[in-house]
Amino acid sequence: MRDPRPDPIEWDMRRHDARKMLGGLAMIAGEPSRRADIALAEGRTVDEICRYANGKAECVIILGRGAGEDVDPRRIGSTVHNVAGRAPGSILLVPNDATADPVPRYRRILVPVDGSAWAESVLPLAVRMARANDAELILVHVVPTPELTEIGPLEPDDIQLRTRVVERNERTANAYLARVKAYLAQNGVHVRTLSHRSDDVRASLVDLIRSEAADLVVLSARGHGGRHHADLRYGSVSAYLMAQSPVPLLIVRPRESETAGLRDESIHLRRPSVGQA
Repeated sequence: MRDPRPDPIEWDMRRHDARKMLGGLAMIAGEPSRRADIALAEGRTVDEICRYANGKAECVIILGRGAGEDVDPRRIGSTVHNVAGRAPGSILLVPNDATADPVPRYRRILVPVDGSAWAESVLPLAVRMARANDAELILVHVVPTPELTEIGPLEPDDIQLRTRVVERNERTANAYLARVKAYLAQNGVHVRTLSHRSDDVRASLVDLIRSEAADLVVLSARGHGGRHHADLRYGSVSAYLMAQSPVPLLIVRPRESETAGLRDESIHLRRPSVGQA
């Protein structure tokens, strides 16, 4: 039977090589005098990542969406999936084919909102990032087409009912976007809003990310759907964009500190309460 214990010399060499690799990655391009801190852990990858992030309130975990040539570009790797389900804070997912840029420039930051307090509470963070990068903030709301129970062909009254519901939701969404835009514009941020009608909210968001040439998407881990699935770490829209977003995706689990900035400036955005999903 094979001895499960690693060879101590080989193990030490692997540690040395790993530390050397981390040291090279820690060098910030163009600024040799600045270095990032490095930490070398031993154990299961997901366990160690989550253990390191625990207790660090402002920690953002940055992960590539997948690894290896055999990874389906429409799916996320198992490490990303498990970290997203367990990590205590926010996660930045970078597509495998992302362009390497030593100094990333975010010119257009897209933020999907659905009118929920959870989705809205990522806005203070998005505003700070837009300010820091002198970027345009794009607020997007996709109005879904409601489903009607169909046993046979829809009657004209059914079609009219669905049309009235969609039109009502579009009016509400436009009024909501106008209100939020007015608040954010007071902070010197260039804000643009988009309201779009679609049968598939998730696919439409991916199309809008491409058509608007967004450089970054900032998204709450949960939106309206969290009211019905409070036990889930992230909702269906977040899960879809994790695999499909063509640009880096910052998934935020809102905290008190992330809403304090704008409230201090008399921008009264809502934030999730303890009992709200």
